[in-house]
Amino acid sequence: MQSTVVAVTTGRTEVVHDLTPQCASFVDATAAGGDGLLHIFVPHATAGIAVLELGAGSDEDLLSALHDLLPADDRWLHSHGSRGHGRSHVLPALISPYATIPVLGGALALGTWQSVALVDLNIDNPERQVRLSFLRG
Repeated sequence: MQSTVVAVTTGRTEVVHDLTPQCASFVDATAAGGDGLLHIFVPHATAGIAVLELGAGSDEDLLSALHDLLPADDRWLHSHGSRGHGRSHVLPALISPYATIPVLGGALALGTWQSVALVDLNIDNPERQVRLSFLRG
């Protein structure tokens, strides 16, 4: 297995950050035209990995839905950090901290409109790491 860590700066706002270019670049460098699996993992307790269409409003729709499900208010028992920070600790139960994508012929086998994204509601931590691991088939 080959693995690397990608640094991502998410800033101080809620974000759906496109990781597809970094994933494609890593697969291009490691798969050597072969087949296998790309595993994407965010080793943080307050972020997740999603496979979805980006642009065309889908990323904003996701953030809106998460805002409805996980409001940034004072209901959360986990209450350090900014107001509503506890919701960020619930996020990985809804959006997993990992995803696995097939690699076929050295390329990500994503659907036409699919992208890989880091979902981060935690405005207290603008620096993230994402581990990409390629397992040859």
